[in-house]
Amino acid sequence: QVQLVESGGGLVQPGGSLRLSCAASGSIYRIGVMGWYRQAPGKQRELVATVSSGGSTNYADSVKGRFTISRDNAKNTVYLQMNSLTPEDTAVYRCNAYVTSSRYTSSEFWGQGTQVTVSS
Repeated sequence: QVQLVESGGGLVQPGGSLRLSCAASGSIYRIGVMGWYRQAPGKQRELVATVSSGGSTNYADSVKGRFTISRDNAKNTVYLQMNSLTPEDTAVYRCNAYVTSSRYTSSEFWGQGTQVTVSS
């Protein structure tokens, strides 16, 4: 089995920064695309950013220029550096990864989520 564990959420003032981390563990052979999604109360889940195993990135228009996604393949970890945060960024952030297990089966996995609250 594979687990994704996020950390780094919390309360921050508008204009502040946070860095989220998500570490994958378990019976991992290879990890493909990793990403971050978020869901605010009363809203649908939305893509924030993704990064391929080769480092290619994709961002939602709402976070371009403010957020940076990166990954450390040796640590099976994906990061989300969030700068210039606004109250509209308040949401539960969940990481996502496409993992090929040591048994060579591929599945999509999700973390449990971490709350990010931007408020003065």
